Amino acid sequence: MRIGLLTEGGYPYVGGEGGVWCDRLVRGLDRHEFDVYAFSTGQAQEDAGWLPLPPQVTRMRTAPLWAAEEDGVVHGRRARRRFTEHYGELAAALCHAAEPGTAEKPGTAEADRFTNALHGFADLARDEGGLVAALRSEQAVRALERACRAPGARRTAREARVPDLLTVADHLERALRPLSLDWYEEDGLGAVDLCHAASGGIAVLPGLLARHFFGVPLLVTEYGVRLRTHYLTRPDASPAVRSLLAAFHGLLTAETYRAASYLVPGNAHARRWQERCGADRAKLRTIHPGLDATPFTRVGEDRPEGREKGAEREHAGPHTLVWIGRVEPAKDLVSLLHAFAEVRAAEPGTRLRIVGRPSGPEGEAYLGHCRALAAQLFPDEADGPHAVGRNPVTFEELGGPGAETTADVHAGGTVTVLSSVVEGFPVGLIEAMFCGRATVSTDVGAVVEVIGGTGLVVPPRNPRALAEACVSLLRDPERRARLGAAARARALELFSVEQNVAAFHALYLETVARTPVRRPVLDGAGDPQPFAAPAEAHVPGHWTGPTPRAVPTWAVETPEPVTETVR
Repeated sequence: MRIGLLTEGGYPYVGGEGGVWCDRLVRGLDRHEFDVYAFSTGQAQEDAGWLPLPPQVTRMRTAPLWAAEEDGVVHGRRARRRFTEHYGELAAALCHAAEPGTAEKPGTAEADRFTNALHGFADLARDEGGLVAALRSEQAVRALERACRAPGARRTAREARVPDLLTVADHLERALRPLSLDWYEEDGLGAVDLCHAASGGIAVLPGLLARHFFGVPLLVTEYGVRLRTHYLTRPDASPAVRSLLAAFHGLLTAETYRAASYLVPGNAHARRWQERCGADRAKLRTIHPGLDATPFTRVGEDRPEGREKGAEREHAGPHTLVWIGRVEPAKDLVSLLHAFAEVRAAEPGTRLRIVGRPSGPEGEAYLGHCRALAAQLFPDEADGPHAVGRNPVTFEELGGPGAETTADVHAGGTVTVLSSVVEGFPVGLIEAMFCGRATVSTDVGAVVEVIGGTGLVVPPRNPRALAEACVSLLRDPERRARLGAAARARALELFSVEQNVAAFHALYLETVARTPVRRPVLDGAGDPQPFAAPAEAHVPGHWTGPTPRAVPTWAVETPEPVTETVR
């Protein structure tokens, strides 16, 4: 099978969002071919280069979303008229769409208007060679202004001023840049059997056009729902800008959910958001992200005698709580520090390791605040009048003393703690489960779905509940061992790379099997051969070998002569 993998700011760029799971997926499905179509999001990402590509990546096409060169395309009068008509339809759909909060339902008038405008743009770009200059023109801004001032437009759209119109037009030009690419040819995206978008949003546009031009089926994975992200961005923009851009992304999401053969959320939390944003439940197939369990095997599969020795060391020395992640306000380390104060009161000698790097300038400031709070709550302790004091809370980074790995940190901990108030898919929690560690987590995001009864879960922003859960596990080593073993078994069953690759492989086959043949196999006379390429031909087996298949007599290339009976 030939897969067109569509990414935005991710694979194959080094450090790109979602690049790791895409790389594991491509390497795991080495029986298929992959054509990768990737959008970059900045010069720094371009300069960082690509990950090493496996041999099954047969084609690599990239385009920048952060810059667009003038294509030199000059539209004639008829093309300008077509552009104005399509842009006016698009702008009218934005001005009349439902209020932000839910995606426009497929089949409504505005959703249909948006889809027709998108297809019209695609046809025009294909005929004329591009839309870059047209989308940047005064003609586009005037069409947007007419739609905002038209009767029936929403109040927020009618209040748009000239700076607002320029901002929205600039955003639409950036979002619609994929329409001007030369990817939509028979030997391009028209040659793949399936388009797989690694995220929602702009990355889906090439898949929508491949479906429009060639009938290529589309599969969309959303480990984070892009529409939800857009609703939370641009908080300082004017109401008109926020309303119009939310309408655009809502309509794009509605078209994506309508056109996709299947939608793949990474967890139940994302699935609920997709349903809330208009996704058809019958199209949803949850596939959890796959993590490599190999680095944690040594810790998670310790021999029983090793566990006993570890238990003796644990009883001989102090207990240790471990927190690993990005340092930022959403992780609520303040509540964790206040909870640890209660843990120390109940279990003196317990220590807390906070391991992670700050996330940007905001994270740096938050880390400084947490250090100051830790110094205030836990003055340095000394064993005697001549000993150096030591704080029971340490702030560290991976790869520090002894070049510790994540597995090493978990191996030295008694209980792993997650204290977030906002969380998507808790990768750090799964790593602790791979290590066979008991966990205490807050009930946010997909935490309950991941834990599934193999750890303790408490409400967020509740230091007392967090402390009580930690103390209960610190005082019960047998319970910790049971929960840790159950957590490792659950992680290996649901969150390994192998299960992720196998699930996508099965979904690829199911999608292609349900898709009508787009390129019929012809016989020597130019007539189509019925059932010449059945779905099972994509599955390795004896039926795909060199042995020719039996062909029914009515489908033979040369019809058999009819013998006339002589009376």
